[in-house]
Amino acid sequence: MRLRSVLYMPGANERALDKARELPADALVFDLEDAVAPEAKAQARDSATAAATSDAYGNRTLAIRVNGIGTQWHDEDVAAAAAAGPHAILVPKVASVEDVIAVERALEKAGAPEHTRIWAMLETPVAILSAEPIAAASPRLTVLIMGTNDLVNELHAEAVPGRRPLLTSLSLSVLAARAAGKMILDAVYNDVGDLEGFEAECRDGRELGFDGKTVIHPGQIEICNAAFSPSTEEIDHARRVIDAFEQSGSGVVTLDGRMIEGMHVESARRVLALAGLVS
Repeated sequence: MRLRSVLYMPGANERALDKARELPADALVFDLEDAVAPEAKAQARDSATAAATSDAYGNRTLAIRVNGIGTQWHDEDVAAAAAAGPHAILVPKVASVEDVIAVERALEKAGAPEHTRIWAMLETPVAILSAEPIAAASPRLTVLIMGTNDLVNELHAEAVPGRRPLLTSLSLSVLAARAAGKMILDAVYNDVGDLEGFEAECRDGRELGFDGKTVIHPGQIEICNAAFSPSTEEIDHARRVIDAFEQSGSGVVTLDGRMIEGMHVESARRVLALAGLVS
């Protein structure tokens, strides 16, 4: 599964949901939380679950973001989403192992199909410091997602280019995801008109180890897909690494003056998988 670009779509906006059918995002998140006013929550729930059960979105990964644990809408959101059976239910402000287990039990109680996974948002200092146990809390949890808008606020930090105040939190979260064998997505970029800044942040996210990025505007999708896809040169090099290693018949080989070991082959195969060239 590739999750280079994951687009939030307001669940109450029927026009946006229709438009999303043609967008090249790898995944869509039908949002019941931040993008929906309190008086529109019920209508958004109905629209999002209807979208998730339709065949209108091709082979995209579909998720529903429910309202947070403890809110007045959470239980109904989870029950409705479980009945719809999307690929995932995205839970905001997950802060503990107990939160993950509570959502898992609610899904099971509501009869969610096995393929409906849990995606957990890390948005608070408590969540960052508990990222590894959260990531490992359940096999049903497969993706972590950064929520840096709330995190910046709770850190009393500033949202600045380069995200220096967030680097520790971002790196700790990537470490947690990799330790638990889960995917992890970078946070949204708020200035939809600053495509140059967005592209730079995508590159930074990939360099930090993120699998992809959440986006909030269709204009960000193509840039995001490109940033989290291997270049032609990277693909060519990956193929040469694999070929050289397989032809050598030994545990170590030299390519272009550099030593190639098993870990380099593993990395090369990951590049080809990211490019969609191998499963």
